[in-house]
Amino acid sequence: MAVRSNNAQNGDLRRLILDTARHLLVQDGYSNLSMRKIASEIDYSATSIYLYFDNKDVLLHALIDEGMKQLFEALSNIAEQHEDAPLERLEALCGAFISFGLSNPEYYEIMFQLRPERMERYPPEKYREARRNLDFFRSALDEGASQDVFDVDDPRVSASAIWASLHGTVSLLLAERVDVRIDRDDFIQAAIRQTLRSYTRSATARHP
Repeated sequence: MAVRSNNAQNGDLRRLILDTARHLLVQDGYSNLSMRKIASEIDYSATSIYLYFDNKDVLLHALIDEGMKQLFEALSNIAEQHEDAPLERLEALCGAFISFGLSNPEYYEIMFQLRPERMERYPPEKYREARRNLDFFRSALDEGASQDVFDVDDPRVSASAIWASLHGTVSLLLAERVDVRIDRDDFIQAAIRQTLRSYTRSATARHP
């Protein structure tokens, strides 16, 4: 049983619960997570946890929400830096998405890889907030298409396809399924270039 941390002694029990639950979810899986197990890990009663979270689904939703907000901050900063350059913005957004996943593996797994068989539906208002992250990519594609930089039929569909490609890159790297002879940074840059190439008009096409 873990010793109570300084965070909990200082009154930040909610933070301690979230951090412990995040680690246990990734380590043991959703089906093996319980309020009692979290309580045992942090040396508190299960009743203390229920003061903050009604059940483990609410707790999981809170973790997804936290991760999505952190991703939003990262993407928002990138978008502001390339406000008038959709191609450079999209490239930087791709890099920021991959960097977030590699730097926050526990959050990333809970946000995009955890598949509980039985879990309460993610609240619609939370889903709408999370969708703002995808909108950064859609907006860059939309603006780039209007400037004849990108060739896209539906920016929202293309943005989702880009996410799928980036997700594959992050997942392979986190699972250490990339050939060890390949430099990680080279792999990331190649993945981003290939993704951009699928939607970028050639200079000749833009200036016939």
